[in-house]
Amino acid sequence: MSDRITLEELSELMKKAAGVTVDPEELEQQYDTTFDVLGIDSLGLLGVVGELEKRYGAALPPDAERCKTPRQFLDLVNGALVAGA
Repeated sequence: MSDRITLEELSELMKKAAGVTVDPEELEQQYDTTFDVLGIDSLGLLGVVGELEKRYGAALPPDAERCKTPRQFLDLVNGALVAGA
């Protein structure tokens, strides 16, 4: 398992945890689009955070659920995973 979350994984988690399907290529093009616009609300993002915490067996930074865009989220989460590895 990688210690970095990819756009593909984020896309998969968004579908699993929030029921929102966003193609990874579309996600890449909308990297700085807010989660609201992508159809993910705060509960959906909390679900994504919960799935990642289960997958990695570690708590993510509390700010993860407050990220506004995929870029912010991946930067924060990947930074935390690398630091914790």
